Amino acid sequence: MPAQTAPETAETAATPLPSISQQIAAFAAGLTPDAIPADVRENAKLHVLDVCGTALAATRFDFAQHALAGISNISEAGNNSVIGMNVRLPMRDAVLINGILAHGLDFDDTHPGAIVHPTASAFPCALGLAEQRDASGADLLLAYILGVEIATRLGVAANGAMLPQGFHTTGIAGHFGCAVAAGKLFNLSPQRLQYAQGFAGSTASAIAEHRADGAWNKRLHPAWAGVGGITAAALASGGFVGTRKVYEGVDGIFRSHTGTHFSKVDMDAMTRRLGEEWLLNEVAIKPFPICHFLHACADAALAVHRRHKVNPDDIVRVRALLHPGTFHSIAEPAEMRRRPTSDYMAKFSVQFVLAACFVRGKFGFAELETEALNDPAILALAQKVDHEADPDSAFPKYFSGGVVVTMKDGRELVHMEKINRGAGERALSAEDISEKFFDNATLVVSKPKAERIRDAVLAMDRHSARDLGRILAL
Repeated sequence: MPAQTAPETAETAATPLPSISQQIAAFAAGLTPDAIPADVRENAKLHVLDVCGTALAATRFDFAQHALAGISNISEAGNNSVIGMNVRLPMRDAVLINGILAHGLDFDDTHPGAIVHPTASAFPCALGLAEQRDASGADLLLAYILGVEIATRLGVAANGAMLPQGFHTTGIAGHFGCAVAAGKLFNLSPQRLQYAQGFAGSTASAIAEHRADGAWNKRLHPAWAGVGGITAAALASGGFVGTRKVYEGVDGIFRSHTGTHFSKVDMDAMTRRLGEEWLLNEVAIKPFPICHFLHACADAALAVHRRHKVNPDDIVRVRALLHPGTFHSIAEPAEMRRRPTSDYMAKFSVQFVLAACFVRGKFGFAELETEALNDPAILALAQKVDHEADPDSAFPKYFSGGVVVTMKDGRELVHMEKINRGAGERALSAEDISEKFFDNATLVVSKPKAERIRDAVLAMDRHSARDLGRILAL
């Protein structure tokens, strides 16, 4: 006779814990607008306003026209809107272009702890699918908030471990945020929302080799995350079966994309206080169109310039104080950074940015024009800028930074910024964000048109996604 097996009891058969993607799927499937705190919803609209202004400004730069020309070579007729452009595209192509516009100027929001730009993928994704499906603005807003939440949580969980492996975390995290956002708009069941996250793991890449030559790849990453997330949700909607442990699995996204740095990963951050703590409220809006790692140093240089009325010719040396984890992105190799060959490379050069701040007394789009890149005074001062570790940095919670300026008369002028402007207790106000929006939007549209866009965005949950798409387009 075969041996008898004892009946299962609570002691002998433990119920397996749900996987991370299963927990996220259950949360997303059950989420309603009323479950999201009012302050999160209102803050979300300000982040959408910010990215719309940035996308509008991007249309006047050559990369936007080149992106549209390339996609037009393969695109067919469509009905989806493109921000700031008088063109209609198929849904996924519109998401791609809008994502490139959103991130192309590196002026879009960032969660400091995650080192992720969440809105540049989440909003184009949610807008594109909501517009195609004629969803309400309330559903669009909810999907956008979900996309931000999941992408940001993945960045926090990664804890900076993807960057040294050569990955741009924004592009990785955005795939998962967009899969959940799109899945919500498809009204997927929890099981299929889990599948959608599983598929995102197979499309998430975003290598960071652009850091070596100032290439345009990074502009594509949030855009492709939107396309990948929608595709993942669409496959799941048809019943295509996705992996169930895409985060914590032996070959899951964290182990595959962090390599020898896996010990830094905080996997629990994916679901810790999910639905109770909203990370969107921690996302910082940028005051400068440059890499967020540089903002504190730029503000520090401008503070010294204003307070001491510094003559750039009297500067002997500038020491930029930064966290060592940022050196590879914005300071090294130093000789390449001191003479950037493109506006995009300049955005990631502490040497150039600080030199421009002291020479021009400001830093904006004008300091990224060809004339500024070739300015002899800026380039000469950039040769005097070195970088060192900031022993008191609050990185990655905040992108701390500062400057120590040695003058010909022997003075050392020091200014430090522990919390970068736009983050934490130094978050930009609604008025600041609106002013930034108008500065960007009116580069390409009239003030009355910009006002109509602002009003539509801030009331987006009371109108349809198609109405919003039409207003954002030209």
